[in-house]
Amino acid sequence: MSMIKKITVPFIFAALLYLSACQQPGGNVTGSEYMPDMSHSIAYEANYYNYYYNNTWGTQDEYYAYAVPREPVSGTIPRGYAGDINANNTSSGFGFTPNGSVPYYYEDTEEERVRAIAEIIDNPYQITDAGLATGKELYTIFCGICHGENGDGLGYLVRDADPAKFDEGGKYPVQPANMLLEEFINSSNGRYYHSIMYGKNMMGGYSDKLSYEERWQVIHHIRSLQAKSLSLAYSQLENTLNTVDIPAGEMAVHIEEDHMDEAGHEGDDEDHGSHDEHGDNSHH
Repeated sequence: MSMIKKITVPFIFAALLYLSACQQPGGNVTGSEYMPDMSHSIAYEANYYNYYYNNTWGTQDEYYAYAVPREPVSGTIPRGYAGDINANNTSSGFGFTPNGSVPYYYEDTEEERVRAIAEIIDNPYQITDAGLATGKELYTIFCGICHGENGDGLGYLVRDADPAKFDEGGKYPVQPANMLLEEFINSSNGRYYHSIMYGKNMMGGYSDKLSYEERWQVIHHIRSLQAKSLSLAYSQLENTLNTVDIPAGEMAVHIEEDHMDEAGHEGDDEDHGSHDEHGDNSHH
């Protein structure tokens, strides 16, 4: 008998707890749900439609209207961003982004990719030796393993087998893009930028790994590899590969030299230079 009580009492207690914790609404009964905010926290899930059957304060349509994102207040700008949507200088703010983020107004679809290729033409950063060095370093870290050191699509993941070293070769399922082909050399900068943002085919996106400026410096490095393959110039002083990427010229060299001289003479003084990150003038 005692064994039956030991089994029955906990069962009855659990049943009463379940029945009292969750009750369906109806008539004059509002219903109840045990700690509903743990699962349906409207306050912490803004703009997220999560209608649940125990909701009692309004209809399903009213809940949906509450969750729909609102239009931003007139004059507001994205966090960490100043200027117009193209990051151009305006009377209301400077064209720079302190946190390295610039809004991108193209979706991850084939139609939007085509639109980005057609509309994003100019690299917003001039060609500089420092930028090319940064681009090369980032390319080596994030791109070279697939696209190869020279941009020819012959990276480590698609290497040939080497029986002498017991190396079975690369196992990548598809051939990475050869960016030295005429098709890629003639492509707009938007083709590269969109691929960096969202990825393409087997390639994943790198928008969370490369900042706005870093993406463009990687594109500069890719252009320099293309120029090298054609024995053309692509540097701070000269660009004979295309007409859209602008060399910074000798002025940038003089600025760097003057800055280095000041740093050498002033010793402990901090770098007083500033960096304005200008947005792409092609809608992103």
